[in-house]
Amino acid sequence: MRKFAIFGGAALAAAFIGCAPFAQAHDDQRSRDDHGAAIQLGPRPFYLVDGMDEGPLKQRLTACKNGPFERTSFSIGHRGGALQFPEHTVEAYNGGARMGAGIVECDVTFTKDRQLVCRHAQNDLHTTTNILLTPLASKCIKPFVPAAGAVPASAECRTSELTLGEFKTLRGKMDAFNPAAKTPQEFQGGTPSWRTELYTGRGTLVTMRESIRLNKRNGVKHTPELKEGDAASIASIFGGQEAYAQAFANVLREEGVEPRDVFPQSFNVNDILYWIAKTPYGGQATFLIDYDAAADNILLFNRTGQQLLTRAEQMAFLAELKRAGVRILAPAMPALLAVDGDRVVASRFAKDIKSLGFEIITWTFERADLRQGASKAGFYYDFDPAGAAIKKDSDMYKALDALAREVKIIGIFSDWPATVTYYANCMGLR
Repeated sequence: MRKFAIFGGAALAAAFIGCAPFAQAHDDQRSRDDHGAAIQLGPRPFYLVDGMDEGPLKQRLTACKNGPFERTSFSIGHRGGALQFPEHTVEAYNGGARMGAGIVECDVTFTKDRQLVCRHAQNDLHTTTNILLTPLASKCIKPFVPAAGAVPASAECRTSELTLGEFKTLRGKMDAFNPAAKTPQEFQGGTPSWRTELYTGRGTLVTMRESIRLNKRNGVKHTPELKEGDAASIASIFGGQEAYAQAFANVLREEGVEPRDVFPQSFNVNDILYWIAKTPYGGQATFLIDYDAAADNILLFNRTGQQLLTRAEQMAFLAELKRAGVRILAPAMPALLAVDGDRVVASRFAKDIKSLGFEIITWTFERADLRQGASKAGFYYDFDPAGAAIKKDSDMYKALDALAREVKIIGIFSDWPATVTYYANCMGLR
């Protein structure tokens, strides 16, 4: 579960502007963007459509199976293509772009020598890289401890304990660990069966700068997210949160990123306020919102700790953001959907957002095992705890259709962008 801080501050403005449509060329499953790269969706979208129940949605999605398919900003590569490739690697980013994502994400954290790198968290190297099998394991703040009885194996390894040079010697792996591990080698396992180890032979780690350059070569835009981190580490390395946010903006400027081509993200309102006040990159900032499924409410994190808002407080808070100039919010999928019988519909919270005039993106598609339906799928499908509407993997297109048609999102992060690219092209979403 993610958290974000909310403090008072100056007005902020955000927008989410999609890419223009790209040129197309083929009448099969491929087309080409204006950089000449083939867009290839592979078999998965077609497999999912084939498994849908008969009805208008399946008919619509089946009718466009011969393409052609264009790159679309509705499809956002979440950590690249993390369903099959090690996240935040060259291989994952290339995969996401090849599947037609118009925007690709780099989660941004930092090294000991103040360099910004693409990892989902400051402290995830033990589950996303091979660090425990290298001499750099000695720099982990919590060394590997084998499983003992009911106590699972553990470790904690941080980017902030390594120099950039050391970081770049590591190899990315699927984000997982084996809680029963007795050795560091065994700890490397744990990848769930609905993901794969097939593409882990290479996992080339990248810096934020390198991700920008790669995105430019691939003809996609950028949505870097400034990740929260240990406050003491941020203070020691950068001097404070504002300096950390400025370092993030400096990389964008130094790499020649046009403000219209980047959508900075943060769960921390202060980061967005800072980018608006001090940099040219605040105009398209995206404010991320977490969700507490048990309480059916948005989850905030402030000076006093975790905070759940009543509906009245939530509406007042969102209205304040709107008056401050915020145009787009990015809540998690389960906050935006509900079920009515066997139908997926917009949630009350989604309607509240729309009533205030916000645009919406959401996260994350293809990040759950739906083979047994929503009741077994976890957080992202908590809107359907009994599996009344989402009974199998192919039903994910029912959720996506509700997000597009009823919630009217303008983009969605996906661990496998091809599924979203297919839908967006069939529905004429650019």
